[in-house]
Amino acid sequence: MERQGVDMPHAECKDQEPLPLGESTEQQQGEESHEKEAGWEPARSQVSSPSIATSSANRQLMMLEGKSGPYFSSLDSSIEILKKRAQELIENINESRQKDHALMTNFRDSLKIKVSDLTEKLEERMYQLYNHHNKIIQEKLQEFTQKMAKISHLETELKQVCHTVETVYKDFQDLCVQPEV
Repeated sequence: MERQGVDMPHAECKDQEPLPLGESTEQQQGEESHEKEAGWEPARSQVSSPSIATSSANRQLMMLEGKSGPYFSSLDSSIEILKKRAQELIENINESRQKDHALMTNFRDSLKIKVSDLTEKLEERMYQLYNHHNKIIQEKLQEFTQKMAKISHLETELKQVCHTVETVYKDFQDLCVQPEV
């Protein structure tokens, strides 16, 4: 079973490259819609036109930017560092998966070669055993044929002996049964 991206379910694939990690466009669009719902869009996009903006809103925006500028810049730099580290981790994971995929491909190819060699050796040995058993069977069949011929010859001789004994018995009975003279 090969690994897919972190956000993808595991699936069995033989020769498919692993999918890299990262955000899909669907995720980015989903995040943008969540930001809009939460009111996190930049202040300019919250104002639909310049005529609607009031001077108090502009003043609040200027005060917010003036007081929290250093805080947001350090927060932005921390977020950028986290994004870079996350990207590095994703790249490392993807590289590791590619190495794993190459290793498994090499292992599969090596295993196929070894199984093929072993199958050929097994087949060769099997045919050697067949030939050996065929010779033994042939010898036994030849012996059987010779013994059957001998049995047939003995049977013929036995029939002749039986016929001779029968003839002698009849002759003997004929002699014994004759009236006395």
